[in-house]
Amino acid sequence: MIVGRGPSALAALLLLCCYTTHAAAADLADKLRDDSELSQSTAKSFKRLMPVRFYSLLEQNPVANATLSLRSCTIFVPTNEAFQRHKGPTHVLYHITTAAFSKDQLEKTVSSDMEGNPPLYITKSRNGDIYVNNARIIPSLSVELTNREGKRQVMHIIDEVLEPLTALPTAKTEINNLDALQFIQKADQLSVGDNKLRTYRSQLALMKKESLYNAPGAHTFLLPVDEGFKITTRSSLVDGKVIDGHVIPNTVIFTAASQHDEPKTSAAFEDQLKVTVSFFKQKDGKMYVKSNTIVGDAKHPEGVVLSEIVKANIPVKNGVIHLIRRPLMIIDTTVTQFLQSFKFVNDNGENGALRKFLEVIMDSGGAVLDGINNLSEVTILAPSNEAWNTSSIDNIVRDRKRMTDILNMHIIKERLNVEKIRQKNANMIAQVPTVNNRTFLYFNIIGEGADAKITVEGGGVNATILQADVAQTNGYVHIIDHVLGVPHTTVLGKLETDPMMSDTYRMGQFSNFNDQLNNTQRRYTFFVPRDKGWQKTELDYPSAHKKLFMRDFAYHSKYILERHLVIADHVFTMKDLAQMSLTTDNVVLPTFRDSLKMKVTEEAGHLHDEYASHEWTGYVITWNYKKINVYRPDVECTNGIIHVIDYPLLEEKDIVVSGGSYMPESSICIMLANLIMITVAKFLN
Repeated sequence: MIVGRGPSALAALLLLCCYTTHAAAADLADKLRDDSELSQSTAKSFKRLMPVRFYSLLEQNPVANATLSLRSCTIFVPTNEAFQRHKGPTHVLYHITTAAFSKDQLEKTVSSDMEGNPPLYITKSRNGDIYVNNARIIPSLSVELTNREGKRQVMHIIDEVLEPLTALPTAKTEINNLDALQFIQKADQLSVGDNKLRTYRSQLALMKKESLYNAPGAHTFLLPVDEGFKITTRSSLVDGKVIDGHVIPNTVIFTAASQHDEPKTSAAFEDQLKVTVSFFKQKDGKMYVKSNTIVGDAKHPEGVVLSEIVKANIPVKNGVIHLIRRPLMIIDTTVTQFLQSFKFVNDNGENGALRKFLEVIMDSGGAVLDGINNLSEVTILAPSNEAWNTSSIDNIVRDRKRMTDILNMHIIKERLNVEKIRQKNANMIAQVPTVNNRTFLYFNIIGEGADAKITVEGGGVNATILQADVAQTNGYVHIIDHVLGVPHTTVLGKLETDPMMSDTYRMGQFSNFNDQLNNTQRRYTFFVPRDKGWQKTELDYPSAHKKLFMRDFAYHSKYILERHLVIADHVFTMKDLAQMSLTTDNVVLPTFRDSLKMKVTEEAGHLHDEYASHEWTGYVITWNYKKINVYRPDVECTNGIIHVIDYPLLEEKDIVVSGGSYMPESSICIMLANLIMITVAKFLN
């Protein structure tokens, strides 16, 4: 007996509809929708879940009616919303099993009531959701009861219509409950759209790997379609190891239940060759799969290969099949060819992950692509499609010259994979020149192990690498989440998020100096000492350094920071300051309290770190007879510009330490002047 009027009671009424007469079912469904005792909001929320269409299909199926009337069963009922999304026929019996299973009793596979008893696969996501094939069981809407024959029956509401593997109407032979090998052999007779598997099927037979695909158990099979073999030499690269890399043994992965970017061991995982496979979903909803050859050999180079899933979640007797755009593991295109593959994405492109990036390159005149093509080794930081969807970029795209400069900021003249970034990052935040030697990118690794995140900063923008090490014959592509060089945050926002400026941000927070930096009505030029610069002051002035970061001395910290902040009606780039310095001994810049005097020159040498392996020409500030290297010039923000410098504008005589406290010398002068004025005023009175 069902008691109560909550979701379970409502769902029970739905189940009762399934095995009463058609007229009674209609009456109960009407009663459920029109029940005056239900609140209006409750009625509306459950009307969305009422699978009325599924009930009508049940009533029309005599086998389903007999099962519901006479036998124990489990029935998976799609919501009305699921039906609205579903295209094609609905196979009712594929939603019914011949045994009753609560959610806790569901095993890894259960047999359906469909002809041939094709299995339903039960998986659980990391957050505890239970899936039947690719459909999620909606929590709290499962119902268990006993029918008139005393048979136990269970209903689970699911968010997707279950789709079995079916044959085309023109198929000449009976097809049901195929394994993966039989699927490949009979693919031309199956309902898989326009996708063909003839090339891969030929290579499978040539390499004698049939046993991999008819192996009993529950596996995940990734099958590249013929479209992925338009490069004529590609099929010859599909050897036995590559075929192994397209199978995830002993694990069934449906896309909805897959863990984002969680590597799974492929069948190509041994001492001399190690390949993992993982799934990920873009914001536009497209699903991708990638292979990562961690340990390669002469025929199978290391790196990541991406492929779009063109038809997902095809259940077979021994697992699940996903049809993919191109074969995994094979690296046979240059960076230029890889980018150009997105040109015809709507018709026959390999995938659409970087479609917008290619469009912007071509709209800028194509010279950028020619420049990439002329490089023997190259790494591209490629913004994802979503990264271009901001108004700030829309205004710049029309400016071809500036857009070319921004695109060139994403190009590195060397092969730079994650491992090399880690090596560069061992002693410092890794810095790498772009094709314009005066523009640097700064890489940082946050966290450790599998949870580590790699960020890159260029032109004032911090981006996170979403997909690293997409390997090509002459380099790598890293997909990032922002367009570099197009600022989208204020000076304060940049200070807060940049790992190189955390000490300056912390000092400004407790002194309330940072409050002004969000003001978009002003234009700031901020000389920000990087963290390593503040660390150097600890060696030079240990007592003063300690107090700089103490809240009790916030006034003095604020005063020193104000010296670094130029406020004017426009910003000053390092190029501006260098040109101004050609005509005067000291450039005078307006600060909050006073003025800042400096001279800027360009000099060659190891301007960035003692660990630097190359000499670059960069900017050097001369202030109070001290030379201070500019570590990162021209970090653009929406309300100003930041120049990251190697050392604070600070020197020993600038700080007075006495009795456990200290003051800037100029502050003492101000206090002394005030004291004199008070004394004079008293004398005059």
